[in-house]
Amino acid sequence: MTVNFSRHFSDRSKEMRASEVRELLKLLQVPDMISFAGGFPNPETFPAELIRQLVDDVLKKDGAQALQYGITEGYAPLREAVADRMAKRGIDTAKENVLIVSGSQQVIDLMGKIFIDPRDMVVVSAPTYLAALTGFGALQATFESIPIDANNMRMDIFEERMKRLAKRSNPPEIVYVLPNFQNPAGVTMPERSRRRLVDLASDYDFIILEDDPYGELRYVGEHIPPIKSFDDEGRVVYMSTFSKVLSPGLRVGWVLADTEILKKLVISKQSTDVCTNVLGQRIAHEYLVGGHIDPQIEKIKKVYSRKLSVMLAGMQEYMPEGIEWTKPEGGMFLWVTLPDSMDSGELLKRALRKKVAFVQGEAFFADPREGINTMRLNFTHPSDQMISEGLRRLGSVVNQELVSRWDKSSESEARKLEDAVKGSLIGKS
Repeated sequence: MTVNFSRHFSDRSKEMRASEVRELLKLLQVPDMISFAGGFPNPETFPAELIRQLVDDVLKKDGAQALQYGITEGYAPLREAVADRMAKRGIDTAKENVLIVSGSQQVIDLMGKIFIDPRDMVVVSAPTYLAALTGFGALQATFESIPIDANNMRMDIFEERMKRLAKRSNPPEIVYVLPNFQNPAGVTMPERSRRRLVDLASDYDFIILEDDPYGELRYVGEHIPPIKSFDDEGRVVYMSTFSKVLSPGLRVGWVLADTEILKKLVISKQSTDVCTNVLGQRIAHEYLVGGHIDPQIEKIKKVYSRKLSVMLAGMQEYMPEGIEWTKPEGGMFLWVTLPDSMDSGELLKRALRKKVAFVQGEAFFADPREGINTMRLNFTHPSDQMISEGLRRLGSVVNQELVSRWDKSSESEARKLEDAVKGSLIGKS
């Protein structure tokens, strides 16, 4: 007998939606498929031999504790090392304000649990990180979307919206931003906008969640101080991860927060996973204090910078006129804008038949009616050769779609002209 469990599911679960990206990752198993869909670091950047040595050292020095449960706040020496690392990036913090998490994605869930009641509002950019939408959405948040431009979130529109939203009975609780090489668009917020955002947080009494997984992956230009570095009221919660600069499989990240907020995050985490992977934390600690992180980041940047150049060159060579794309200074993604009349969802179906995949842009918008003509491309995971070949395939699909639309448009115009001529002749008769 088949059981219908739908009546047992919570109201919250009914608003959950699957990640389009995670579904597309199944395509990696298809032979000859070239995927620009995932947000995967490239395995050639993983320091496997170094990690083996670090694991060996950790187990020899303190194997019993490294394999035991840990405290929820995280391994104290790692928290200290993270605080020291953050000081070099302009954030003055202490280890008491650092919580080690199971990848920075967990912070979105924890922040939602401590700040969001059903129908509370989160302000996001349009587009924004897909998992932020699914994470906050699972907690029944509502969203206010602010358009982006080459400078990330449009601060002029944001400020105008906040004046209106602040008058509501439930004004926004959290403003979620990815200031550096934003996922999915690759755009970066300038310093003046970061400072202004902190000022507005004070004026309108909201919390800023600064998501910075790519901040150290800058390939051209100068680093910009984190939003948190301009915060003197504790309104900015900063999150980052070792996933992009060591290994995503370790599932170790961190969050910096005001003492009052951190206490709530710790309590929430206790009921979620008790503690973060202890062995992973020990590995991350040895990685930091052993002086391995900066040389490793330079190796990663060299690989990714080259791949970005290959992708930009391929876009220039294979994409027809009328297609626009961002030119990021770092990170992992390119954002492509197609002509207004083109549907990237339909385009994806045709692209998959050519064995090339991407993520359709609408997945990154709170309003699914937006971003129909956009797509996200990842350049870090495919090989250089796959990037070039994948863009050749994708460019062919886009071009065929444009030609098809032109032919249909020309046929339609011809019919209109023919009908007009017939009408004119009938009138004369």
